[in-house]
Amino acid sequence: MVMDDFSIKSAIGDVPLRDPIAFFLTWATYGTWLPGDGRGWIQYEHGWKIPQPPLELECKARQEEESCLLLPVERKLVEAQLAETCRYRNWTLHAANCRTNHVHVVVSAPATKAKKVRVDLKAYATRKLKQASKQPKRENWWAERGSIRWVWDQDSLTQVIYYTKDAQDKS
Repeated sequence: MVMDDFSIKSAIGDVPLRDPIAFFLTWATYGTWLPGDGRGWIQYEHGWKIPQPPLELECKARQEEESCLLLPVERKLVEAQLAETCRYRNWTLHAANCRTNHVHVVVSAPATKAKKVRVDLKAYATRKLKQASKQPKRENWWAERGSIRWVWDQDSLTQVIYYTKDAQDKS
C-alpha cells in the first residue's frame, strides 16, 4: 500500500507505525504546475484544490524565470545524477524517470527521512544541471517541494516501480 507521509500514525501521535520499505518521490520542474493550475493542484499542508485560473495567472506573473522544460540530454543527466547520489548515500534506487516537466524516483533509504532524500536528490541534480546543461544561467530548475509517498509492502513497491519505468508512456 502506498500512502502519504501523514497517512498512517500510531495511537500515541505522529509516530509512524513502522518504517516504509521505500519512498515514491515526485517533483515538478519550475513553473510547470503552479498553484491554481487548470489540472487541479496541491496546496502545501492543505491537500488537493480545484483549478483557480486567477491564482495561476498571478503565480505565473511572479515567476523569476521562464518555466523549465528539460531537454533529453538534461533528463539523462538528472537520471545519472540520481543514481550516483543514491550510490554515494548507500540508498537503493529502484527506479527513476526524469520527464520533460517532472521526475519520479522510487528509493529505499533506511533510517533517513523522506524529505532529506528528496532534498538531496533535487540538490545534486540541480548542481549537475548547472554544470553541464545548455541553460547554465538558470537558477530555478525545480518546484519548491514535491510529493512524498511511503511504500509499505512488496506489491506496492512493484506497482510504483512499474508506474515509474513503464506506465508514463502508456495512454
